[in-house]
Amino acid sequence: MMSDEDIKEYHNIGKAIKHNDKYNYVSASRIEDQGTRLYDVNGTRLPSVTTILGRTKDQQFLKEWKAKVGEAEAERIKNVSSSRGTSMHKFLEHYILGTGYDDLTEIGQKAKTMAQKVIEIGLAPVEEYYGSEVTLYYPGLYAGSTDLVCLHNGHETVVDFKQANRPKKKEWIEDYYMQIAAYAMAHDYVHQSNIEQGVIMVCTPDLYYQEFVVNGAELRRYKHMFLKRLDMYYDLLHDEKEQAKVNINPEDFFNGA
Repeated sequence: MMSDEDIKEYHNIGKAIKHNDKYNYVSASRIEDQGTRLYDVNGTRLPSVTTILGRTKDQQFLKEWKAKVGEAEAERIKNVSSSRGTSMHKFLEHYILGTGYDDLTEIGQKAKTMAQKVIEIGLAPVEEYYGSEVTLYYPGLYAGSTDLVCLHNGHETVVDFKQANRPKKKEWIEDYYMQIAAYAMAHDYVHQSNIEQGVIMVCTPDLYYQEFVVNGAELRRYKHMFLKRLDMYYDLLHDEKEQAKVNINPEDFFNGA
């Protein structure tokens, strides 16, 4: 746990974020089944957004990268990145909730400085938050856990925190945009909300911070892109002779947006 001095230092970065319980989020259990991440929401198992995107993604670049660096090195990089990302998320979650947390490992201390950079820059425009690490789901179709739902510069916003080994270009992270779009659709459908934008906050180990904002027509475009990937995913399940019958009407997702 953090010392009193650490907590004081942590909360002096940026402004305190107040909680608004405007939305009532469900609890869900997360299940790993043969490499597939599922969410059990109200007794129904739904595939995760990350699973849907992962199963329908062009894997050629990843295969070429693994061939270049070798399987063992690729696995090591993946594990370090995953551990660092998990720790960074924990620091950010505890900061938002106002609770103490520390990770004294070498990876944890690096993740702490990355989280502080996100707090200092990324969370500064957040006026209030509705939920942290909340489960969002579209009944019968998919589910996921988003890092933050908040009021960001006056706009209801879904936020995702990402760690990266190097700075990102927009064209490299279209799946991040589709992930945000999927969460926005689910939130709007279940909570009758109007999520206006998504913000992706990225930090590298050398503390280079990037922010990608998606809204308006661009957000609607990524919603359509995700729906196509969702359709592909269920087609794959059908082709594998697994039980999945889904009728998707894209107009149901937009509430006139």
